[in-house]
Amino acid sequence: MSSSPIAIRLDNVTQRFRVIQERPDTLRELFSKLFRHESHYHDFEAVKNVSFQVSKGEMLGLIGRNGSGKSTLLKIVAGVYRPTAGNVEVKGSLAPLIELGAGFHHELTGRENILLNGLLMGYSKREMQEREQRIIEFAEIGDFIDAPVKQYSSGMYMRLAFSVATEIDPDVLLIDEILAVGDAPFQHKCFERIQNFRKAGKTILFVSHSMVQVAEQCDRAILVEQGSIMADGRPDEVIQVYASSMAPEVVGAH
Repeated sequence: MSSSPIAIRLDNVTQRFRVIQERPDTLRELFSKLFRHESHYHDFEAVKNVSFQVSKGEMLGLIGRNGSGKSTLLKIVAGVYRPTAGNVEVKGSLAPLIELGAGFHHELTGRENILLNGLLMGYSKREMQEREQRIIEFAEIGDFIDAPVKQYSSGMYMRLAFSVATEIDPDVLLIDEILAVGDAPFQHKCFERIQNFRKAGKTILFVSHSMVQVAEQCDRAILVEQGSIMADGRPDEVIQVYASSMAPEVVGAH
């Protein structure tokens, strides 16, 4: 176990959602169900009693099937969800890249959203104006910087979001598959910046379906399955566990 300070800590975290099974078509059906005390929903645990910690300066990859709970965990760390049970602790400032366009006002231009995001992170207007040109140059979206972001492609969203999040210099960076929509040259540039972040002692939580990226970039990996941690350790070892669990599906697909 690393002796470095802890940047992220989750203790016995559970996230429960209420899932509606069927909607009454009429008021009569609704009142009928209420009087009969019939339940038309059930509770679903997306995350089940999960505990782990991430050291300052560590890059941790979260891997697993779609729907396994990876993105839910990232949103819990980001503060988007308040866990049903358990405790979450994040030390330092945090920049989440968890959904395309999240944190952007769609009616505002890219330039206006740069300022808005900076103000929300606690920076002054002057500080963001000093960073603005570097953000624009890194994003490489040309004249679209002065167009409303609702006109952006997913790739342009990602370019601007990543550029803003990394230029405002957070202590903790959360990345959820957002880099998957970028072209190869821009992805390479993003990972160069991630490496600079790591050299500066920043902490990164990275969700990806690219095992190559996880193996190359991460210090450690966690395999999430049905809301629980199935493996935690060196990326190559955890990826092997994941590959073994997927083998029956792969064989059956051929």
